[in-house]
Amino acid sequence: MLELGRSGSHGVPKGTVPVVEDGAVVATLRASNWKEAATADVAGREWVLRRNGSRELVGRWAVDPADAVRVRARQDSFWSNAWTLDLEGVPVQAQTVSRWTGGHRFTSGGQLLAQSGTTGRWSWTPTLTPQPQLGLDHAVFLLWMGFVLRNRAAAAAAA
Repeated sequence: MLELGRSGSHGVPKGTVPVVEDGAVVATLRASNWKEAATADVAGREWVLRRNGSRELVGRWAVDPADAVRVRARQDSFWSNAWTLDLEGVPVQAQTVSRWTGGHRFTSGGQLLAQSGTTGRWSWTPTLTPQPQLGLDHAVFLLWMGFVLRNRAAAAAAA
């Protein structure tokens, strides 16, 4: 299971959030506090993750042109919180597991790829349980997507 650690923990610099698996850092995220954007370092490759409009999240390698898109998540339905994703050519569907926990189930071709959630009942720490066929780059994107969706839900609840 992947989970987001606390900023500056696990030996990463302050302002950087570790992505942890079995106590080891496997990637890092540097998220913007004011917009839905982040950079991720996954196995030495830097990803640029951002919101594109109000219903789409996209990602590209930092070395790609600014308009390139390698991964994309588009919200199909506001009411059901259903999403359609494209992970470098692999179509993926995301369905809400529970309105209370905010977790999603990610499937492709009827096969489970991952499930997102949180570390505890009242925790805001996003987690992702990927299947072996899901690469780490894509798993980090799904974990960041879960982080963004949790923040949106918290902002809506506070309003």
